[in-house]
Amino acid sequence: MIKATIDGIGISVKEGTSILEAARAAGIRIPTLCYLKDRNNIGSCRMCMVEIEGKDSLVAACNTPVREGMEVRTESEKITSHRKMALQLILSNHGLTSTQYCFSCKKNGACELQALCREYGVEKPAFGVKEKKEPVIEKNPFLSYDPNLCIQCQRCIGACNKGAFNHILQAGKKGIKTIIDVPFDENWKESSCESCGNCAQACPTGALTEKRRNSYRQWEVKKVLTTCPHCAVGCQYYLVVKDGRIVDTEAADGPTNKGLLCVKGRSASFDFVDSPERIRTPLIKNKKTGEFEPSSWDEALDLVAEGFKKIKEQHGADSLAAFACSRSTNEDVYMLQKMARTAFGTNNTDNCARV
Repeated sequence: MIKATIDGIGISVKEGTSILEAARAAGIRIPTLCYLKDRNNIGSCRMCMVEIEGKDSLVAACNTPVREGMEVRTESEKITSHRKMALQLILSNHGLTSTQYCFSCKKNGACELQALCREYGVEKPAFGVKEKKEPVIEKNPFLSYDPNLCIQCQRCIGACNKGAFNHILQAGKKGIKTIIDVPFDENWKESSCESCGNCAQACPTGALTEKRRNSYRQWEVKKVLTTCPHCAVGCQYYLVVKDGRIVDTEAADGPTNKGLLCVKGRSASFDFVDSPERIRTPLIKNKKTGEFEPSSWDEALDLVAEGFKKIKEQHGADSLAAFACSRSTNEDVYMLQKMARTAFGTNNTDNCARV
């Protein structure tokens, strides 16, 4: 274990722990933009710079390991001045053109760059803004990429390559400029991109976004923590709710998914809730008309139970089987197989988890 102090607080951490993670463990906040835990620590944004006793220059907390006896300061006039300058430089290349202001951005209210500028009193770029007119890449049905708003933090690359392990997004060059290669153009189907959206969730600005993000602003919604119903992995996520309707999902840091989601969990696990085609009550067919008619749950369950009894009496217990849905909880699946073995009297149980 390595012993050091951060803002006068004694810490003891494992060898190799970064200053940033050590500070977070001690409850000390250091601002970041490009950092993504376990996925990106390139130190390009320079927001996490801190002072170390005995060093003349500042160092990036995200990729500087704690050393024995190190004395770190996370706040000072020098650090604040540096962070303001870093934000000014980022803004000067952020694409705030006459048609692309913060108020029209999908991420307005949830933009980390916007929040840090507000925190440090940076209201406008000090160096002027070079107008950018790069086309928005948005042929992918779920995702869009606006290179004009990209700050080249590469969090999206870390989420794609080290998080989801898809290795789709890469950093490239356009002259002297760093760009992010995204497969969201006309040939998106030919790429191996899974449209999982982990890149969009990682993006701190409005450069990479889910298209449905247009339907709400951050201050209009509340978030409800739940478990994704799509499969049995048990990914944790937040349902984003606006006016009583689910409008989006956001991955939570659950024990199985660790802040990630697949395309089904992120984009196909909630639309059915308000679908006009959804059956909301049991239906029993009228034998005279041949049409299905709404019924109560008691009536429907009694009908099914009676049918099971007749089949068992005529053909024996093994003429029945229980087939469980992999989207069900472990508890529900357990109850189903228990009912099959005790009430039905058969061991014929199966599930669709492998289908």
